[in-house]
Amino acid sequence: MKRFSFLAATALLAVGFAQAAIAQSKVNVYTALEADQIKAYKEAFEKSNPGVELVITRDSTGIVTAKLLAEKANPQADIVWGLAATSLLVLDQEGMIAPYAPKGVDQLNKAYVDGRTPPHWVGMDIWAATICFNTVEAKKKDMPAPTSWADLTKPVYKGSIVMPNPASSGTGFLDVSSWLQLMGEDKGWAYMDALHQNMGVYTHSGSKPCNLAASGEYVIGISFEYRGSSNKAKGAPIDLIFPSEGLGYDMEAFAILKGAKNPEGAKKLADWSVTKRANELYAKNFAIVAMPGIAQPLPHIPADFEKRLIKNDFTWSAKNRERILAEWSKRYDGKSEKK
Repeated sequence: MKRFSFLAATALLAVGFAQAAIAQSKVNVYTALEADQIKAYKEAFEKSNPGVELVITRDSTGIVTAKLLAEKANPQADIVWGLAATSLLVLDQEGMIAPYAPKGVDQLNKAYVDGRTPPHWVGMDIWAATICFNTVEAKKKDMPAPTSWADLTKPVYKGSIVMPNPASSGTGFLDVSSWLQLMGEDKGWAYMDALHQNMGVYTHSGSKPCNLAASGEYVIGISFEYRGSSNKAKGAPIDLIFPSEGLGYDMEAFAILKGAKNPEGAKKLADWSVTKRANELYAKNFAIVAMPGIAQPLPHIPADFEKRLIKNDFTWSAKNRERILAEWSKRYDGKSEKK
């Protein structure tokens, strides 16, 4: 009887330890998702995966990318979730990604998934360049609304434009890399030289230019569609302008890191991130998501939004990232806001 009691107690203790281990399962996540999106995503994941907690470290794309590269020898994150695909390609070039095929990944549009088997990264949604234009301040200053990227170099906009620094912001980098692809390198740098003459400041956030335009501190903020749409929905006196030459864009994506301390927890997040529920949440914020049939019309975003995207070579952008950022910093960093 005593032996039975001892065995029963041992079994109960083992169950208790197992439950405690589950309850204490924490996944360290690095992300550049917008702060006002993370809460809903995190709550939905944790509801579907009781006992697994996401510990989020959030910053702008360039800062997260630099942090990950600095930690290459001793990774602190288990998974990178919601970072620009161009940044994930940089990490992949450094041999930092652990390939993994999430359960259900075959339900996604193949264009959103790394083509290798198993994939090294998987896409979530697309965000694209958008101009936030303050109609009230523009009227006071008798400024016409621009319709193209070329318009932004006109003298009438001198000192009235703000955009993100590409070394800090994924939105800033998609702007610069897309202009170089769209116009060619010589014309692209010449364009940015002219744009620089009208620039008030370069921010370290992709959202901030639109926020500054929404508050009236600047007339024009080069930002992205989600922040423009959300600010306009809150009553900001801005119009969203989608330049006629086409829109640069990047893909938010995720990847598990080699050396992850909790790879099983990271796989749970990866599996959840390709589900219909996850894509429905992405679709509340973005007009283009990875799972077919989930996207829905969004306020202030044109129905043909996807057709306005330029042809974007993510591999070229990733391979040339350091060179592009070095050249950009040499030419324009003098107008960047202090960190």
